[in-house]
Amino acid sequence: MTEETLLDAIDKMEKAVEHVQGQFTTVRTGRATPALVERLQVEYYGSHVPLQQLAGFAVPEARQLVVKPHDRTTLAAIEKAIRDSDLGVNPSNDGVVIRLNFPALTEQRRKEYVKIVKNMAEDGRIAVRNIRRDARKHLEAAEKAAEISADQLERAEKELEKITHDHVELIDKAFGRKEQELLEV
Repeated sequence: MTEETLLDAIDKMEKAVEHVQGQFTTVRTGRATPALVERLQVEYYGSHVPLQQLAGFAVPEARQLVVKPHDRTTLAAIEKAIRDSDLGVNPSNDGVVIRLNFPALTEQRRKEYVKIVKNMAEDGRIAVRNIRRDARKHLEAAEKAAEISADQLERAEKELEKITHDHVELIDKAFGRKEQELLEV
């Protein structure tokens, strides 16, 4: 009983950590990366489709991203989606590919991005702690129903606390790396 609860909590916490790390990739640093645009929603024949399904990406230079649509008829829609996004870049279209030139980040903008990433990290920590709370409730309910003993409950709670601490630490390390990447000039 306790094993199942702990394994379920580990699985959910790992997904929460992965989610936070995925969110970090969407925050722009000084370099161009396809992760910045691949999830943008593009209006395509009346429905919204992620850009990664409509185009390929290349990074010829550190601050330039090239978006090559699989179908040239989608060029205008992709360009519009990029222009309407909050990336702060102006796409240039040569009829075949769309080039995105990312300007260098100002110090003030870097600090704003660090705040955004810090909030994402805190949301991830909260998610992990909520998973811990739910698992603890489940374990306490099992003890009240006499499915596990008080000693088993205590051991499981200590193990749950260690698991939680490890996953929060993973989020903190990912945040540290992203913060360093953002503040790098």
